[in-house]
Amino acid sequence: MRISIIGAGEMGGAFAMGLLKGTIFQPSEITVSNRHEDKLSPFARLGAGVTTDNRAAADGADIVAIVVKPDVVYTVVEELKPILDYSRQVIVNMAASISIAELEQWFDKDGEVPGIFQVLPNIGIEERASMSFITPNTKGSADSAKVQSIFDDLGRTMLVNERLLNSGNALAGCGIAYAMRYVRAAAEAGVELGFSGKDATGIILQTMEGAVKLLKASGNHPEVEIDKVTTPGGMTIRGLNTMEKYGFSNAVIEGIKAPLKPKA
Repeated sequence: MRISIIGAGEMGGAFAMGLLKGTIFQPSEITVSNRHEDKLSPFARLGAGVTTDNRAAADGADIVAIVVKPDVVYTVVEELKPILDYSRQVIVNMAASISIAELEQWFDKDGEVPGIFQVLPNIGIEERASMSFITPNTKGSADSAKVQSIFDDLGRTMLVNERLLNSGNALAGCGIAYAMRYVRAAAEAGVELGFSGKDATGIILQTMEGAVKLLKASGNHPEVEIDKVTTPGGMTIRGLNTMEKYGFSNAVIEGIKAPLKPKA
């Protein structure tokens, strides 16, 4: 099986690196295409095929992943459409805000469309730790297991109705940045408490890893685990109550919902 990635920007590059670290594809089965050649050298050094010609990349691939900015997707589709074989090639679109209906309209050739998957991962895909949301079109449903297995190798996946894609992106795609902002803020507090910036960051990262592992292992609601470390009159409850005084939970909830609200 061969896969081609059209676009080597932040997400395209992260996707390519994740695949190169993964177990599904050999490096020789991965091709990365990008208009600017300077972005391709890291993938070439790891054994992937590279090219500045999108058509050359797509030709012969079983899966063609379009990983460009939303306003470039139509141009890429128009470029690739004449050479694609809809009977065997599957399209994976990772650009947010493009509907399956739009993609089917753009790819249409005399009433025929390819199998299409909308996939919204997050940048953790580079380390095979993405949360990826997947929606196939009707034709693509036959290949759902194959496509899902690729992204399962790069983290965790969820097949969702298309209406939930943007919600998933707000929760996990944007959410990875929110988690990193927490790390930054907590590390700054650590510096105030006397640790070096490097040590404070390491402490926070290890603490977050422990919290994640506890929740995954137990399956408990977060409050159950919180109660285990919240003693009456203790440090934890004072810290939690102070965070709530300054709007911690509400800020998180409203921040996650904000990208889905109409722009003013």
